[in-house]
Amino acid sequence: MTTIYDPHHPDYLDDAGLRDELTRVYDVCHGCRLCSHLCGAFPALFELVDRHDGDAAGMARAEQDQVVDECYHCKRCYLNCPYVPGRSDLAIDFPRLMLRAGAARHAAGEIGKRATLTTNLLARTDLVGKLGTRATTIANVATAKPGSLVRKVVEKATGISGVRLLPPFARQRFTTWYRNRPRVRLPGRQGRVAIFPTCLVEYHDPGIGHDLVKVYERNGIECSLVDGASCCGAPWLHSGDIDQFTKAAVRNVKALAAAVKAGNDVVVPQPTCSYVLRADYPDYVGGPDAALVAAHTYDASEYLVRLQRGEGTGLDTEFRGDVPAGIAYHAPCHLRAQQIGLKSRDLLRLTGARVTVVLQCSGIDGMWGLRARNDSISIPIGRKLAAELEKAGGDVLAGDCHLANTAIVEQTGRIPQHPLQVLARAYGIPPEPIS
Repeated sequence: MTTIYDPHHPDYLDDAGLRDELTRVYDVCHGCRLCSHLCGAFPALFELVDRHDGDAAGMARAEQDQVVDECYHCKRCYLNCPYVPGRSDLAIDFPRLMLRAGAARHAAGEIGKRATLTTNLLARTDLVGKLGTRATTIANVATAKPGSLVRKVVEKATGISGVRLLPPFARQRFTTWYRNRPRVRLPGRQGRVAIFPTCLVEYHDPGIGHDLVKVYERNGIECSLVDGASCCGAPWLHSGDIDQFTKAAVRNVKALAAAVKAGNDVVVPQPTCSYVLRADYPDYVGGPDAALVAAHTYDASEYLVRLQRGEGTGLDTEFRGDVPAGIAYHAPCHLRAQQIGLKSRDLLRLTGARVTVVLQCSGIDGMWGLRARNDSISIPIGRKLAAELEKAGGDVLAGDCHLANTAIVEQTGRIPQHPLQVLARAYGIPPEPIS
């Protein structure tokens, strides 16, 4: 038995052990097939094993790696797999195995120079975000218009897809807005939170952060920022660079633990990042501070629903603003993988709107879906999501993940809102003017 998912285990990067484990897991998955409809990785796995008369031991190294390359870390197999650790003696954790395979290949220098260049560009989100928000016009011209000559040149040079819609940069960062706003005094405090804004809110859509703060303060929740925090590191982790990921994680755990020890819960408005704080930091950093951070981290909607259902607390349910008749709500994979229920749906229903939930994956996972080499796999997944949203109808589209929402814009031309933005409009809170 070679089941090793602990990144600190001395044999974690051992190639022979990894290959044995891939064979074992692929063989079990081939016989089960519950996940055949979730993503392209599993159908590819089944087809490859079938080529060897149903025996995963016959797969070549390149065939094993093809499955790894097609996994985009959506985590949905957690919701389907009957063999996960603690539920079965087979102890199969497919997402953790894919992370291990990526880490081993990265450590062995098997990724390739072009893929490494793409990772180094896409994973340095704070550096790129700071540059992009300082030179917004130039940055947005360079990244706009998928399929344009500029984007084709960028793809050729960097490996970043020239046909995918990229989230534009904001003129003002969320933290700049927060620090410049007038101080708000709350008459009755129901909670204290430190906001971990994420790169997407900080540099691309600070409006999500604006509305989060205003909705929280309306409900007596005191907001602050996490001092010293940076990108959660997910792009590094999902590309196999666990050294860079761990550096980011250690730095963030220190900052986040300090915020919690000061009496705050941590609220995260983007699902990939909240997943990383809760599930990955305890594994890759470990220790009491990482456990403390994980225990006090909440999705932005989850925290409000918790407040609404708590003893001695309550949520303002007087919605006198713009309440849509119907909302098509996309539930992101990384939020569902946290197994906290559909809290954004529950929150949106409080407004009186009819909410239709769409569970189809966007096929983006940040960096994976933005690599040129994954266009042919990722874009059709986004089209399936667009079709499901069209079928759901609704006056408003809503979704928690800004990257998934960007894929929705790409495929439908409609602009989704974060659930807290829908809630803000329902309260009658106007959008913050664009500076």
